[in-house]
Amino acid sequence: MVERLVIVSDMWGTKKGQWITSYLGYLQQYFEIVFYDSQELANINLTVETEETLHQEFVNSGIETAVAHVLKRESIPSHYLAFSTGGTIIYKAGLQGLPVKSLYAISPTRVRMEKEKPVFPFKLLFGSNDAFKPSKEWSDRLGISWSEASGYGHDLYSDEKIIKQVCSELLDKVIKKQFQN
Repeated sequence: MVERLVIVSDMWGTKKGQWITSYLGYLQQYFEIVFYDSQELANINLTVETEETLHQEFVNSGIETAVAHVLKRESIPSHYLAFSTGGTIIYKAGLQGLPVKSLYAISPTRVRMEKEKPVFPFKLLFGSNDAFKPSKEWSDRLGISWSEASGYGHDLYSDEKIIKQVCSELLDKVIKKQFQN
C-alpha cells in the first residue's frame, strides 16, 4: 500500500512556489500526494500582495481559517510535509485532532507561539540564520527539539540541497517507520 503524503505550501502558495515541483519530482513515485496552497486554505485573496500584507492576513485570521479547512478536508491518517506557514497550520491542526502519521515542517516559525507539544511524530527544521525560529526557552519548556541547517535563512526549503536532504530523510523515515521526537 502506498503511503499518503499531504504537502502544504508556504504563505506564497503556488504563486512563488516553483521549488515545490522539485519535492514532487522526488516524492511522487513513492507516495500518493495531496497538495494544498496555504493561501487557498486561508481564503486569502489580496489585490496587492506584499510579504507584509500577506503575513498580516495569515496572522490576523488566515492561519485559523486554514486550520479549520484542513480539519474539514482531511480525515485519512497521512504524513505531512509543510513549509513555513503551512507547517504552523498542520502543527495546530494536529493539536486539534487532525490524524497525522508524521509531520516534517520546515521553517514553521510561528510554532513558537504554541503552548503544546503534538503527540504525533514530527520533525522541525530551521535555518540557523532564521531570526524568527523558536527560542531555546520555548524548546525546553515544551520538550521539543529541532534540527538546524547551518548557514541558511528562512527560505531554506527552496534550496536544492535542502530539498534533496528533506526528501531523503522523509523517504527513509516513512519507509522505515522510524519518525522519532
